[in-house]
Amino acid sequence: MDPNDTKPSAPCSRVDVHNPHLDTLKDDILYHFSLGTKTHDLPAMFGDVKFVCVGGSPWRMKAFTEYIAAELVMEDPKSEYPNICAGTDRYAMYKVGPVLSVSHGMGIPSIAIMLHELIKLLHHAGCTDVTIIRIGTSGGIGLEPGSVVVTKQSVDATFVAKFEQVILGKTVVRNTDLDEGLAEELLQCSNELNQFQTVVGNTMCTLDFYEGQARLDGAFCSYTEKDKQDYLNKARESGVHNIEMESSAFAAMCKLSGLRAAVVCVTLLDRLKGDQLSSSHEVLHNYQQRPQILVGYYIKKRLNPKAKCC
Repeated sequence: MDPNDTKPSAPCSRVDVHNPHLDTLKDDILYHFSLGTKTHDLPAMFGDVKFVCVGGSPWRMKAFTEYIAAELVMEDPKSEYPNICAGTDRYAMYKVGPVLSVSHGMGIPSIAIMLHELIKLLHHAGCTDVTIIRIGTSGGIGLEPGSVVVTKQSVDATFVAKFEQVILGKTVVRNTDLDEGLAEELLQCSNELNQFQTVVGNTMCTLDFYEGQARLDGAFCSYTEKDKQDYLNKARESGVHNIEMESSAFAAMCKLSGLRAAVVCVTLLDRLKGDQLSSSHEVLHNYQQRPQILVGYYIKKRLNPKAKCC
């Protein structure tokens, strides 16, 4: 990243797709982005992308774009950033310099659709050496609210590190390991920031916000408080630090495509102590900014390793 660095550069890492059928398409329509290879010059629009940050909320990803613009001093942080996916209401996408911000909605189905098209976009654009980071919120297990978790592995609701998908009626199991070196770099960045607690640990990815996460406050519940506590403590003993609903698909798909990936989520509450979010709007807003601050610091450091980050 440093133009003054005279060390031999490593071979560029391209974004892989594993689909021979794409070569037969005259126009690959990225429907949910309202983009396409025939209608848009994807290399010109996205060829310089080195960092992709994804998160559930369109508002949060626009806020991150404004934040990273100010941090990198690339553009006027008060300027308006157009939604590149304005032709659809499924996802939102923003770009400033080499940083692309994309919303992915809530849950595995929504993030999986987005990632299919994002990976193809990066491939068609000829992007190389791309780092992708999911920033989001989660429920912690045994952590103080506001703690940030950098995911080591994404595990399922039985605490096994795998992502299962049924394809043509058969169950396909995929690896959910995330880039260990990237996780350590992010932890080091947090130590340098010294603003909030950050830990590296496993993240449990569930299919549901309520029963799937052992909550007692959903429309349906067939278990007791003791059952809930026993389950969450087993999760904690297995190495699970937090719970969310996207990391397994994210980890599996990024690994398949050769993307260096990380998941950085703040914990909004300790699930061992409750289920509902009772903190004030101001406190929750502060918590939600923490992954942005950490990832912004990391990107700034990578782009200019000799600069003093603050």
